[in-house]
Amino acid sequence: MTLLRPRVRRIPLNAAAVLTVLVCLFPVYWMISTAFKPSRDIQSADPKLFPRTWTLDHFRTAVQADGFELFWRNSILVTLTSILLALLVAIGSAYAVARMRWKGRRQFMLMVFIAQMAPWESLIIPIYIISRDTDMLDRLPTLTLVYFMVTLPFSIVVLRGFIATIPPELEEAAQVDGCTRTGAFRRVALPLLAPGLMATSLFGFITAWNEFAYANFLIIKHQDSRTLPVWLSSFQNTFGTDWGATMAASTLFALPALVVFLLLQRHVTSGFAAGAVKG
Repeated sequence: MTLLRPRVRRIPLNAAAVLTVLVCLFPVYWMISTAFKPSRDIQSADPKLFPRTWTLDHFRTAVQADGFELFWRNSILVTLTSILLALLVAIGSAYAVARMRWKGRRQFMLMVFIAQMAPWESLIIPIYIISRDTDMLDRLPTLTLVYFMVTLPFSIVVLRGFIATIPPELEEAAQVDGCTRTGAFRRVALPLLAPGLMATSLFGFITAWNEFAYANFLIIKHQDSRTLPVWLSSFQNTFGTDWGATMAASTLFALPALVVFLLLQRHVTSGFAAGAVKG
């Protein structure tokens, strides 16, 4: 009887967890299944949960759409560049906050937290005005800097907490053996930061890869500078929306984020947990 009580208590929790997973995954399943459905089934007044027939015509339409390869290149270039810049700056900033004692350190972290809490939508108009006045509209470097700015505060917070968990004595021992402070960090602390770097990279990738508002707002005229989220809206025209092609393109669009998550999932939990530790 005693052993059964914990199991009975876990039944509502397990049921709630299963229900939550189903609610979250059902839209994804519907997107993928719609991508494989023939157009007549998509437009049917009696939609089926499971496709009766399968087709790849919508994927062919998506791949053959104008600018498919160009927009993929733009998204990959902007996303990877913004992540790399954010990691480089965040590592130095997080190390300075976690290891060094300097005037204004607490105020700096307060500003980082404020920047992290600020809604992205509230910054669209100021960023647009700055980009317009500096002649930086309709350029991919502008979008890269915006994504860098958005992901940088989170990266600093996570890496600061992660560095705080690494005993400083390890670096001091390396300096006693002849390493410089930079060399001790590179040879001792940096390899131990791998989970934190993976976690921040995953967050930055998903943020930059899926972002639509800034990409649509800052890239107005030049079609060749648009990214994949904006490209998805091209399947809507005056005659309606090609839902099959839209779902196929969305499925292709989601694959890179899924692959990156599967590759980094072992490091994500430990990275986020370490980043939550107070330094």
